[in-house]
Amino acid sequence: MADDAEQPNILQRLIQWRVGAAMEPHPPNETVMKLQQPLVDFLEKYYFRAEFEGWDRVPDRTCLVIGVHSGGALTMDAWSLVNAWQKHFDGKRTLHGTAHDVLMASPGLGDYFRAVGVIAANRKSVGAALEKGEDVVVWPGGEVDAMRSWWKRDVATLGGRTGFVKQAIRSGVPILPVATVGGHDTVFVLSEGKWLANAVDKVTGLKKTLRGANLPIIAGFPFPIAVEILPAHVPLPAKIRTEILDPIEVDTDPERAEDTAYVQKIYDEVESVIQAGMDRLAAKRTLPVLG
Repeated sequence: MADDAEQPNILQRLIQWRVGAAMEPHPPNETVMKLQQPLVDFLEKYYFRAEFEGWDRVPDRTCLVIGVHSGGALTMDAWSLVNAWQKHFDGKRTLHGTAHDVLMASPGLGDYFRAVGVIAANRKSVGAALEKGEDVVVWPGGEVDAMRSWWKRDVATLGGRTGFVKQAIRSGVPILPVATVGGHDTVFVLSEGKWLANAVDKVTGLKKTLRGANLPIIAGFPFPIAVEILPAHVPLPAKIRTEILDPIEVDTDPERAEDTAYVQKIYDEVESVIQAGMDRLAAKRTLPVLG
């Protein structure tokens, strides 16, 4: 039996309970989607001036979408991609977004995420959705990606996490890479805050509880300076550009998921094509925020 030191603390138990409700994929709540659509369309068209290209590259079969996401705890590029997908396919092809346990467990925000079809970012949830024939988008870089400093805003950050390749192999689906820029102009991450996370962790042990290594220091609205664990800013109206890239087929032999060299090869290919796509999109930018 585990000793008391190994037992989950109260916050961990709360997160586990809340995340458990998002383990099973469900379609978006139609009422919520209809109510929010006018506002979502306005924000996408006029506030973020979102541009999307590459729809002709989406396979006709279920796929695992892989990309980067930016903007601290509020990743508007991720939000805009899922919304654009739902509109493009007229709601007939669901794309489940995925989110960190802390966000899924947070009051209000986590409930909203579940209502619009977001699932927990873990193997069980993603595998279940793919098995049902529904598309899933994963941002492997997680908090390392979303919380990277503003000076790295055009760097494809997948965090060295190869789990998505293994998932695609096990589920027998192609990987669909997506490149995007602009999300990291919705807030300015001044410091990734690793030093702060380490200092706080020595006292509280929060790094294990929150499954994150960063406590980013941001500059944005309404707080000129803030530490962001949960959202501490209102996104600036930055221009977001997104390109869907060519799908990458993977070997569907389950044993390939244990082939380290093969998995790394596919990972490197995905990261490389996303970076090339981000370079192309970043070249169109003239000014931060304004685009």
